[in-house]
Amino acid sequence: MYQKLARISVVLAGLAAAGVAPAAETLGQAIRESDFIVDWRLRYESVDQADIPATAEALTGRLRFGFETAPLAKTRLLIEGVSVGAGIDRYNSTTNGATQYPVVADPAGFTDLNRFALSNKSLEHTTLTFGRQRIVLDDTRFVGNVAWRQNEQTFDGLRAQIDGAVKVDVSWSNQVNRVFGPDSPVGRWHGEVVLSNLSHAFRFVTLTGFYYFLDLNDAATASSNTLGVRLAGNRTLGKLGSNYALSYARQTDAGANPASFSVPYTLVEGGLTFNRKPNVTLGYERMGSDGTVGFSTPLATLHAFQGWDDKFLATPASGIDDRYLKFGYPFRSRGPFTSLSALAWYHDFASAQGSTHFGTEVDLQLVARTKKIALTLKYATYDADRLYTDTDKIWLSMDYTL
Repeated sequence: MYQKLARISVVLAGLAAAGVAPAAETLGQAIRESDFIVDWRLRYESVDQADIPATAEALTGRLRFGFETAPLAKTRLLIEGVSVGAGIDRYNSTTNGATQYPVVADPAGFTDLNRFALSNKSLEHTTLTFGRQRIVLDDTRFVGNVAWRQNEQTFDGLRAQIDGAVKVDVSWSNQVNRVFGPDSPVGRWHGEVVLSNLSHAFRFVTLTGFYYFLDLNDAATASSNTLGVRLAGNRTLGKLGSNYALSYARQTDAGANPASFSVPYTLVEGGLTFNRKPNVTLGYERMGSDGTVGFSTPLATLHAFQGWDDKFLATPASGIDDRYLKFGYPFRSRGPFTSLSALAWYHDFASAQGSTHFGTEVDLQLVARTKKIALTLKYATYDADRLYTDTDKIWLSMDYTL
């Protein structure tokens, strides 16, 4: 069924591009007024890892294609396929068996159904979504779509979003479709995932409470209960802007997890934006540990946290302390570019339990945007001390969105 729907979305996208409308019936009317989806990315990634002699090189292309119909009885249908290919495949994709290279977690050579969902707004201030969908909560630290990878993470299930004085976002899922693709033995997680997120915006801060329950048949050690709170906001201080975030959570074992644990999470972050818009952020994040198990966020967009070299996608058993300093600078629009921005990020990693210094990392990024195109140059270098090995990564990418 999924393959048929993916083929249908390709045909419809092609008809839209050619200016030809599908058949004119009631459903056809909704389809003719659809928003069509074309989201293309070409990326080169290089990985030089000290413990692996060969350098990985990956040139991958990702195309998302599909449509979302206009409302019909306050209901929309979204169908989106994804196709990933590789022009240079000298890398370990996690599914191609090329273990002589470092990992670039972008398996290629497949076409799959990325999203397939019905959404309904019959109830006031409420959106109900059923099917395969993208779920992004807060800053993606606990739940995200892993947008950095070529194949994003989606969820099969039911979601209710209520947009009132207190925003409520509750979902139930029985399948997580992971970035490793349909051909990977870990490409799907089955089980029960309940995500509850409630927030209220005050004058200078938004207060969020969250509870995430994971009982995963295919990853029992990732099954957990996580209960937490987050404060995040910003305000003007004279000619300066400020932003801040505080978060605390407690995680315990759940479902078939063979371990028994209770571990904490802490985030303290503050930043300033200066008159000409450069900004600086200082932060401290602790993924706690009981000495055996570290706090984990297996559904997060992990690439966005604890360094772009992705050394800490899995939390060490002793936990991790991440002290970081971030500097950003937005340039004025120049030539064909509507915006240009630079970002530099420094991380210092150590264990949460004990006094082991893991290493440091420097991340650099430059992004140039037009109305429909984004060009990105990124570099990350991890300097190992007591954990993992020295690693350098370079990315060059171009994104096009219709």
